[in-house]
Amino acid sequence: MAIITEQQRELYRTEGYMILPGVIPPEMLSMLREECSYYLGYYDSMMDAKGVQTENISHRGKRYFINNRYRLSSRLWRFVFSDLMAQVAAATVGPDAYLFHEQWVVKGAEQGMKFAWHQDSGYVKWYNPTTQHKPYVTCWCTLDDVSEENGTVYLLPHSRGGTQHSIIDHTKEDGTNDLIGYTGNDPGDAVIVPAGSIVAFDSYVFHRSGPNRTNNMRRIYLPQYSATPIDRPDGKPWAMATPFLKDGKNIYDHADDTPEQYGPFPESSKEKVA
Repeated sequence: MAIITEQQRELYRTEGYMILPGVIPPEMLSMLREECSYYLGYYDSMMDAKGVQTENISHRGKRYFINNRYRLSSRLWRFVFSDLMAQVAAATVGPDAYLFHEQWVVKGAEQGMKFAWHQDSGYVKWYNPTTQHKPYVTCWCTLDDVSEENGTVYLLPHSRGGTQHSIIDHTKEDGTNDLIGYTGNDPGDAVIVPAGSIVAFDSYVFHRSGPNRTNNMRRIYLPQYSATPIDRPDGKPWAMATPFLKDGKNIYDHADDTPEQYGPFPESSKEKVA
């Protein structure tokens, strides 16, 4: 069943985003919530083993970015490469699509940190200044109802950010390690949607998120898809390049999906967030 209207497609083409409220099936949403709990425990134990409270841009109990580990799960791939996500990928990056990156983005209760204005492609450019990749799509999938109180995402449409055709140079913020690409006065548009929604925006769109002031976590799962592999300077994929769509057909082969073939390769997985 088609879930994306022509009006939503046009908004994505012109302003860089579309909002699909409540489209994730209940059983799939329950699975994502269970998997999120596992990955949070996994990441906390990893930080404990290192004796640290901060790992790159993750801060224990406050803000987590847990990326490119979907193969640790026996069932997460069923969402990442589902017919639902195939529709979203085809409507945004086109008939050919690769899984480029995936991560959990979680803000802790009462102390969940804000996240600064950035373009997702700004993180790619930070590590590869010569990149000329086309925009990929970020699929911001809500595991909880999101609001301004619990740290939802704010989007700055292309017409207001001047970002439809360019990746802006970013600077790194001391203390958080966030990259910042916009310092203007536009507050952006807050996304208020229920759990089970998908907010798809291209990687040139400026976005930020506020702190979580509620007594519950704010949980997001975030797969990203590109029309072609995005390479790092040595020619290997920057993060991953797992085949998903070819000429509009879902060609994903779970038995063939290995990091040796599609990444992430050693030293290639860089934090890149929403």
